[in-house]
Amino acid sequence: MTDTTTRPSGSDTDIKGPGYRVWFDAPARTVHFEGVLRLSTSEYKPIEDLLDRVLLANPALALRMTELQFLNSSGINMLYKFAIAARKKGETEIKVHGSSNIPWQGKSLPNLKKFLPTIVIALD
Repeated sequence: MTDTTTRPSGSDTDIKGPGYRVWFDAPARTVHFEGVLRLSTSEYKPIEDLLDRVLLANPALALRMTELQFLNSSGINMLYKFAIAARKKGETEIKVHGSSNIPWQGKSLPNLKKFLPTIVIALD
């Protein structure tokens, strides 16, 4: 059963919660992250599921983080797991758009290359 507090209206491509939104723009093949994500490890499950579905269905995709002000260590770990899954899948082009004006992004996003050397990190 869908948890409507995490995934309103039963949507599995638009995940909202207090202060954040993660959504998939299919035509652009881009997952957008917005707001502040301070969830517990288990609360990231809907976002992990979205990333897994998008990864399986798309040979190339982007993650847009420019509007994500904060991501806690559980969320960063989720991104690292996503990078590992992409490496295992192979032949997937992933580009991450971030902002050098958001301190955690400049520190944590480049570390994705340790898990997926082919990932492209673009910090504006």
